[in-house]
Amino acid sequence: MAVCNVDMDDYSVYFHLSDEELLQIAVERSLADNQFPPLTDQRASTSPLSSSASCSLLTPTQSNRNPRWRLPDSSRNPYYVPPSRFSNAEILNSANPQTSLSQFLYRPHKNLLHVLIFVIESSVASPTVGESSPRGFRELSLLQSVIVSGNAEALMDLVRQSSSSLTEPHDDGWIALHEAAFYGQLQCVKILIEAHPDSVNMCNLRNQTALMLAVERRNVSCVDFLLKHRADPNMANKDRDTPLFTGADINGQAGDGASPLYEASKNGHVSAVEALLSLKADANRSMKSGLLPLHVAVQNNHIRIVSLLIPVTSRVRVQHSGISPLHIAAENNRDDILELLIESGFDVNAKLSEERSKMYEDRRSTSLYFAVFNRNLEATELLLEAGADPNLDVFNPLLIAIRLSWMDMATLLLRYDADINAQISMPPSSFPSAILLSMESLPMLKLLLDNGCDANPCFDCLYGQKPHPDVTPSHHPIEEMQVMGDAAPERPVQFCEAVSRRSFCQIGGPIISLLLDYASHVRLCSQLLGVLESRSDWLQIKLKALPPHPLMQLCRLKIRRLVGVRRLKLLHTLPLPVRLFRFLQYDMRSLT
Repeated sequence: MAVCNVDMDDYSVYFHLSDEELLQIAVERSLADNQFPPLTDQRASTSPLSSSASCSLLTPTQSNRNPRWRLPDSSRNPYYVPPSRFSNAEILNSANPQTSLSQFLYRPHKNLLHVLIFVIESSVASPTVGESSPRGFRELSLLQSVIVSGNAEALMDLVRQSSSSLTEPHDDGWIALHEAAFYGQLQCVKILIEAHPDSVNMCNLRNQTALMLAVERRNVSCVDFLLKHRADPNMANKDRDTPLFTGADINGQAGDGASPLYEASKNGHVSAVEALLSLKADANRSMKSGLLPLHVAVQNNHIRIVSLLIPVTSRVRVQHSGISPLHIAAENNRDDILELLIESGFDVNAKLSEERSKMYEDRRSTSLYFAVFNRNLEATELLLEAGADPNLDVFNPLLIAIRLSWMDMATLLLRYDADINAQISMPPSSFPSAILLSMESLPMLKLLLDNGCDANPCFDCLYGQKPHPDVTPSHHPIEEMQVMGDAAPERPVQFCEAVSRRSFCQIGGPIISLLLDYASHVRLCSQLLGVLESRSDWLQIKLKALPPHPLMQLCRLKIRRLVGVRRLKLLHTLPLPVRLFRFLQYDMRSLT
């Protein structure tokens, strides 16, 4: 090995050097010293490090994947001194005092080699997707070397000395905390945060915080510590990326299938949804339950998010989910969102899947049913105007309004052709279910009859003038539905049996009288005669049923029957005299 002619007694060449320059000499010396056993690096080379490594440790043909990341050429260093001329003892006895920093600087070369190898390994490692390029090899300052090697003792010395270098930005605006977070030196991170807690959110020139750098390098322990010490997870770098979006799967799903977009939609984080969608997050990733981000945004009334999700949500995926956003909007009375969905073209007649329909005791299936059940007139009208069919559900929504005496809702549904003669299966009746459910409300019963409900089946009796079997008087027709449950009745309930129950003892006569106005050529059975004979003031009703029937009554019924149920509401469009129109509509003013 060549020996440089340097005066061994003259150490002034080191006296004026900075710590960084002294460290550079020590590093180069450690590379050239042939007194140490070979060090190998599986990712670099199997050849031992020798004195020749001072020129080139890695060649482009080796594992260094970026030939630009190279070790510095020691021959170009103006302060380079051949390392073999000096021993550790000679350096320690120089004019420099033996401080804790100088002790670290001139420690056995093996420690310094470890520092160098650590940096080299970082430089040759391939960057992962979404990760910034590694720091690569660079001339390390003393402080950087302390951090890279994880020398907590030396770092504590600097802290005790209140060194300003701990918070002073150096190249690229990095501070000591950035270095510690980048290299995953948790102990150093802890020391620096405890010494300078306000530095936790300081940024480098690329607006990266220590948290961002730790996330990029996937240094989980550092990330955890920083988050627990007020690191802001929402600070974005110059690329507008936050730690959440850096080396993270934008479409990753939790155990229940929830994606980041789903969670943001659920919690109403508009800016997060916008950011995720701008990064091409998949709006059609469903939960295990089948619900999409659009569903949960509707459920939680986040209309702005709904408007963002509508254009990117697949209608096919909505169909496969078994439930439309319209169902959720109607069920939760989200009228504004319901209108938005309708305007966006969602099918107002979409039905729940069989599995989802079975979740409801009444086997509801349409969004209209939800709106009617909630007595939401505005939502009901929105759906009906958009073309919702009021006759798709097993239990007709009109029957809900009738049973609960909601005149306004029943009127609205009838205006849009709800089936006034719809039947229910439990209990089945030999006359329209609408009449069975409206018997407690004469105004509701009249509304139904005015709109074409067929009264004639009420007077069809299996027994006629013969004695009827005993009827259990304890149950109201609606209570009968609950008592019977799933048990199939022996035969359908007849009107005469229903009206003779104890619950109708005060209004049985008026009910029969009203029905007679809308029926022709009927004959009262023995059961109905018994109801009318139970009170003296109802005897006139009995006479009303006897033939001959008034000709005007028969003509009115004949005209209405020819017009048909669906066109009765259009009578006002015909060129008829006002009195005739009122007569056909059972308006009592037509008689005056």
